[in-house]
Amino acid sequence: MAERFRGYLPVVVDVETGGFEFQKHALLEMAVVPIDLDAYGRYVPGEVASAHFEPAPGLEIDPKSLEITGIRLDHPFRFAKQEKEGLDHVFAAVRAAVRKHGCQRAILVGHNAHFDLNFLNAAVARTQHKRNPFHPFSVFDTVTLGGVAYGQTVLGRALAAAGIAWNGEEAHSAVYDAEKTAELFCKVANQWGIGFSPAASTS
Repeated sequence: MAERFRGYLPVVVDVETGGFEFQKHALLEMAVVPIDLDAYGRYVPGEVASAHFEPAPGLEIDPKSLEITGIRLDHPFRFAKQEKEGLDHVFAAVRAAVRKHGCQRAILVGHNAHFDLNFLNAAVARTQHKRNPFHPFSVFDTVTLGGVAYGQTVLGRALAAAGIAWNGEEAHSAVYDAEKTAELFCKVANQWGIGFSPAASTS
C-alpha cells in the first residue's frame, strides 16, 4: 500500500454540514473509511469510524441543509461530541490504519473531495488540533475517477455504472456516503493497478 501511493494511505471522508461555506457553517457529521487490502492484494474498504458533532460556537446552520440531510440536532440518540473530541475519535482510527500499512500519512478521498477537506481543515484550525493525519491540500476525487472510468460524475450514477448498489433514501448520511464512495474508489483503483491494464485486470 505504501509503495502504491507514494507513502500515502487513501482514506475516504464524508462530512455532513450546516451549509456549504466551511468558514461559516457548522460541521455536523464525519465518517472515515481507510482503504485496506484483502488476501489477494486488492483494495477493499476498511472499517468505518464516525462522529456526530455539536455545532461549534459562532457557526451557522442553514435549515435547508438539515432538510436535505435529515439530521435532527436534538435527537436523543445522536450522541454528538465537541469538535476536538470528535476529531480525536476519527483521527485515531486513521492513524492506526496509516501505521498498519507503513504509510507516512493519509490522503483524503472524497466525492467533491475539497468540500470535505475544507470543512475538515477548518475544524482542525478551530480546535488547534496538532495531530491531523491528512495531507493538507492533496486529495483523490471520485468525481474525477468516476468521470474517467464510467463517464459519470454524480455519485449515484457512477455507482450504478460501476455495478454497485445505491439507495438514495440512505444518502446524506456520512457513514453511508463514505462507505459507498470507498466502494467506488476501490473498484476504480483495482482496475488501474500499476503494471496492468483495466482489460487485463477484469479478464
